[in-house]
Amino acid sequence: MQLTGSEIVVECLKEQGVDTVFGYPGGTILNIYDALYKHPEINHVLTSHEQGASHAADGYARSTGKVGVCMATSGPGATNLVTGIATAYMDSIPMVAITANVTLPALGKDSFQEVDIVGVTMPVTKHGFIVKDVKQLAKTIRRAFYIAKSGRPGPVIVDITKDVTANSCEYKPAELKEVTYDNEYTVKDIDKTIELMQASKKPFIYVGGGAISADASKEVADLARLLDAPVCDTLMGKGAYDGRDDRYTGMIGMHGTKASDLGVTECDLLIALGARFSDRVIGNAKKFCKNAKIVHFDIDAAEIDKNIKTHVSVIGNLKDSLRDVLSKLEPQSHPEWMAHIMDLKNTYPLDYDRKKLTCPYVIETIDKVTNGQAIITTDVGQHQMWAAQYYKYSKPRTFLSSGGLGTMGYGLGACIGAQVGNPDKVCINIAGDGCFRMNMNELATASRYNIPIVQVVINNRVLGMVRQWQTLFYGKRYSQTILEDNVDFCKVAQGLGCEAILVTKQEEVEPAIRKAIEMKAPVLINVMIEKDDSVFPMVPAGAPISEVFDKKDLDNKQ
Repeated sequence: MQLTGSEIVVECLKEQGVDTVFGYPGGTILNIYDALYKHPEINHVLTSHEQGASHAADGYARSTGKVGVCMATSGPGATNLVTGIATAYMDSIPMVAITANVTLPALGKDSFQEVDIVGVTMPVTKHGFIVKDVKQLAKTIRRAFYIAKSGRPGPVIVDITKDVTANSCEYKPAELKEVTYDNEYTVKDIDKTIELMQASKKPFIYVGGGAISADASKEVADLARLLDAPVCDTLMGKGAYDGRDDRYTGMIGMHGTKASDLGVTECDLLIALGARFSDRVIGNAKKFCKNAKIVHFDIDAAEIDKNIKTHVSVIGNLKDSLRDVLSKLEPQSHPEWMAHIMDLKNTYPLDYDRKKLTCPYVIETIDKVTNGQAIITTDVGQHQMWAAQYYKYSKPRTFLSSGGLGTMGYGLGACIGAQVGNPDKVCINIAGDGCFRMNMNELATASRYNIPIVQVVINNRVLGMVRQWQTLFYGKRYSQTILEDNVDFCKVAQGLGCEAILVTKQEEVEPAIRKAIEMKAPVLINVMIEKDDSVFPMVPAGAPISEVFDKKDLDNKQ
């Protein structure tokens, strides 16, 4: 059948199982929006800003496991997607961004709202396409979706010239191409891994976001039991292993628990599952895990030995490789090692001042009220670390946060995307006041569609994490980190069509959370905390994780 390029875009989206698109229209993409108008089976969410659309597509993808889709027009519309695309790229999130450009004759002439968006995004996408021939459009879109979700997932951009969206050609429907994995690991790799596991006296499992992408939570849990080993996770790995399980020691790295940081330092075998040994995890690379052998499971060969030298690598889909290990590994027992890890957990628990209103208290209360079953999104900073530390994530795809890029303003759009993709779930975004003001206009999006998110603002009137560094390492010189102004977030929320609740005391926290959830409407909770609350434990930048310290250590030094 003969279809226009715009109609082909819509048919290909339907073909790929896309039910939701986040975007913002403009001149060059109007043909596609006109085609969407005739297809209400595809839900389009009009965000307040293109960056919000990209973060919403990201949150939708992280929480559902599907490919997130966002759209924007040429020029500034397309460039406004870049931060969200880079966020998805750093955290390996499958996304397809569809943009429209000026007509083919106008390309390269500095035409109105012309930007080479494929060139701009080249460093932060898995692949980029510019479509200049309508006959190539369907094939390109299908390929874009396959690339986004295959192997190590990531964002792909498809830029389409406006004349292609108007031109017509023959369209032939195609079956959805299922993703298959070309695993590179061998029987020898599996056997070497098992040999190291059986020889180990002090094994430790380190879980990253790859375990979630591979849907390998069950295999991770089975390995922990069979190997009789403790488990820590990265920020991206939250929920891949049950945070309420006794073997779980908490997050590893700069703001990881002492049990994880010290336990990993002492282990004789570190098993990395879908993790990339980022600088925030390993600290000083030269001093990381010096007494341990390291086995690295990853789907991306480029990650092997990139940051840390490994003894054995298993390259391929984590679910497949772990199943092969589990089929051969005999049950192991390490009672002394596990007892030592339990002692570390008991000796160095996470703690905070329970006599005042703090973010950890708010997070623990949210965990209690939701029974750990909510989808939590965050922005970036102290509140992000507290949300990672004090909420007990027991399932994958329930913690959505910008890990690699550290994108302030990420959480609200992501929360909207998560709620749209999971309408039966409670979705709560936790933001600091510095982050919230960056993209708080997306409350208007939640209000427009009555998307029942709960936006919690941890308001200390400063850029909390930056201030913490200024306190510890910059002689308390608080350069440009004080936000004491006349902005009233409750009035802002109400002005954007949302309900708002102010919290200034501990006893107000639980009623506010319960009320916000019960309202089934977008609600902001503005929580006022002290400006000098700090996140502990902490590892100084560039130091080995064995030098992790907490507030007691700091007080003792002073």
